Amino acid sequence: MAAANSSGGVMGKMIDAQSIVVASTATNWFRHEGTILRFVFWHSIVLACLVGGLVMLQAYVHPFSAMVLH
Repeated sequence: MAAANSSGGVMGKMIDAQSIVVASTATNWFRHEGTILRFVFWHSIVLACLVGGLVMLQAYVHPFSAMVLH
């Protein structure tokens, strides 16, 4: 559960407003925050689905659930 929570926090950090502003400032691409958000948003959705699928496998499917310490 802790690893899933940490992974979810990392996924949310990609679409965080502060991170997007820092990225646009670091690349000298001012006033294009919306473009960066549109690009990163779909990546975060796909990665969140992949992490959610892995967490579901570890919770309910036997070979994967053997990796979880009890």
